[in-house]
Amino acid sequence: MNQNKKVLLINTHLNYPNFSEGVLNESLQTIAKVFFEANGFEVLETKVENGYDANEEVEKHLVADIIILQTPINWFGAPWIYKKYADDVFNSGRENFRFLNGDGRTRADLTKQYGTGGNLQQKKFMVSATWNAPKASFDDPAQYLFEGRSTADVLIAITANYRFCGAEVVPDYNCFDIFKDGNVKSDLEKYPLYLKTAFNL
Repeated sequence: MNQNKKVLLINTHLNYPNFSEGVLNESLQTIAKVFFEANGFEVLETKVENGYDANEEVEKHLVADIIILQTPINWFGAPWIYKKYADDVFNSGRENFRFLNGDGRTRADLTKQYGTGGNLQQKKFMVSATWNAPKASFDDPAQYLFEGRSTADVLIAITANYRFCGAEVVPDYNCFDIFKDGNVKSDLEKYPLYLKTAFNL
């Protein structure tokens, strides 16, 4: 059914010994791999901490139909190694117009908006994230820290790169409150159904 379809799974966990060793993010990555293989996809993988070649990552992006970033949220963003990865890969993808043709604006047509020059149309991008923050801290103006913001709002520094390059951003999957009152077992069990629904498989 999904013959010749490809998915790129990017794990950007950064290991902190005796504190954050990546077991949950690796488990989510494995669940996604098993799910997509069972649905006839070829699975491409990158573990950012193990190193990468930016040009090879560009090629993976270009052939992938679906791209999923698996990340812990460290100080309200992905680990710093992901920022370097994104800078390296998106700068490489900008060369020869592989990822985009400028920023979309043109003097010939002033109605074209900033961020509409992407070449990654027909691709879908999703973030799967693990948080210390509880689910209740989002989407509620009464909450002190995020003041009503959603997870999508907090993750925009990640997702905007893909939207800027033309990919469709699929709603994120989140494991909340992982150090205190979360339900990791349930989060892991629910992930395949979420992927099935999110990507219409």
